[in-house]
Amino acid sequence: MKMSLLDMVQDILNDLDSDEVNSIDDTVEAMQVAQIIKTTYFALMSNRNWPHLRKQVKTTNGSLDRPTTLYLEDEVTELVSLNYDVREADETRRDYKEMKWLEPDAFLRKTNSRNSDDDSVTVIVDDTGVELLIDTTKAPQYYTSFDDNAIIFDSYDAEAGYDTLLSNRVQALAYVAPSWETADDAVPNLPDEAFISLLEESKHRAFIKLKQSVDQSAYEESARQKRWLSRKAWRVEDGLKYPNYGRGRSTYGA
Repeated sequence: MKMSLLDMVQDILNDLDSDEVNSIDDTVEAMQVAQIIKTTYFALMSNRNWPHLRKQVKTTNGSLDRPTTLYLEDEVTELVSLNYDVREADETRRDYKEMKWLEPDAFLRKTNSRNSDDDSVTVIVDDTGVELLIDTTKAPQYYTSFDDNAIIFDSYDAEAGYDTLLSNRVQALAYVAPSWETADDAVPNLPDEAFISLLEESKHRAFIKLKQSVDQSAYEESARQKRWLSRKAWRVEDGLKYPNYGRGRSTYGA
């Protein structure tokens, strides 16, 4: 059951025994309730990786000085998987390979084993000032990040005619930050089954903040909905399973 922001504000105001409104801008109290719903929404979204926020995201190219650096969009909160099309310049058939995550120290151990005097190795300085030994004779296999912003790969194929890695050859799957719109007809970006939880938890918070009291029924329903949602996080039976890339929540993004 999806509800607009105005629908939820009116429902909560009714339980608060407050004045009726036709818009969230009609009264100060209505605007306060709308703000409580917004705060509750972001709190609800922060407690798990919601399936509807998992999507393909784009990357941005680095520069000639950093040929193996790509940047994720600011909305990304956690990178799930990363593939790169490793075909050579004269090939038309796509050849996407899964890139393997390495923790920064493991990445440095791997790249530091290279001989910086070899013609096949170039020394670059990343955004954090770290020197990296990059192989220029093959497509990338590994990646890491030193600042939770830039993604650094271990190699690129200069011999195939590439000056840098290309963002249009990346398949990146990630969780993105939830968005919010404060408008009467705005519908929060939530699965249908989560709206009751948002409504009841917002109602519980509104009673505490605006009435300095507790609505016991709202409190109990909010708790029940939280328990139920904790068991129903996925539409696919048994849940979608992803490998652990060694990064916790909010690894990337602002």
